Order: sequence, then C-alpha cells, then structure tokens
Amino acid sequence: QVQLVESGGGLVQPGGSLRLSCAGSGRTFSSYAMGWFRQAPGKEREFVAAIRWSGSSTYYADSVKGRFTISRDNAKNTVYLQMNSLKPEDTAVYYCAGGQFPFRSSTVVDGTNFGSWGQGTQVTVSS
Repeated sequence: QVQLVESGGGLVQPGGSLRLSCAGSGRTFSSYAMGWFRQAPGKEREFVAAIRWSGSSTYYADSVKGRFTISRDNAKNTVYLQMNSLKPEDTAVYYCAGGQFPFRSSTVVDGTNFGSWGQGTQVTVSS
C-alpha cells in the first residue's frame, strides 16, 4: 500500500477555484489507480473522479463533470484535482484514494476497491 497525504483545501467563494494535491509515498504509486471521493456532513461518501495508473483514462461523477479535472504526475508521486466553478454543494471533506484493480466505470465508483486512503482535506464553498 501507499501512504497518501492531501493538501490544498480551504474556504472559497462560489464560482471560485481550488486545486487539491495528494502526495503518495512508495515506489508502487505509479501502478495505482487514483481517485477522489468526498463526504459532506450527514451524507455518505461519494465518488468524485478517478484516473488510471498511466493517466490515459479518467472518470467523473456527473455532478462535477466539466468543472473538475483529475490529473497525475507519476514522477512526483502526486495526483491533483483541479476544481473550478465551485458551488456550495461541493462543500465536503475530500479524500484521495489509491488501489490496484480493473479500471472501469463500474469499479472506480466503489470505494472498497481502493486500499489506500488519505486523511482528507476540508473544502468549504461559501460567500
């Protein structure tokens, strides 16, 4: 497993942008599919975005499609989530996750496929 540490969360006004980063440790990071999930108060954790180990394929939740972009730099063992046009409903704790499994639309949305998780970073969208 890899160790994951998120950063970049904070308070932003509606319509603003944030970029989250997730730094991984270990030589196997580049072989891991990486994902972002979020959990708002009183709600279940939900899938946000995922990227194949090579970066060649991505998936997004419908709620963030066109606004969020996931990317990775395997040389830096880092995955990013660029969030634009933020809305109050994007307010949540955002978690980075990594795993090794067949990368498909049906598998990336299941958090149990990700064996490594970060501690989370708070994103608050409010005026």
